[in-house]
Amino acid sequence: MWQIIKSVLAAFFGVQKEARRREDFEKGRAAPFIIVGVLMAIVLVILVVLVATLAAG
Repeated sequence: MWQIIKSVLAAFFGVQKEARRREDFEKGRAAPFIIVGVLMAIVLVILVVLVATLAAG
């Protein structure tokens, strides 16, 4: 699971190596990557809202 999280984080920041991306797509199922990606996107939105609220307050 930690490898999936690291891979999704690298993809979020655009720093994932081509070989690693290819390995993820060839070896793993898509569902865990999609679930982790959606959860990380939700966390990102919550963090942005929280920072904006704190900055405005």
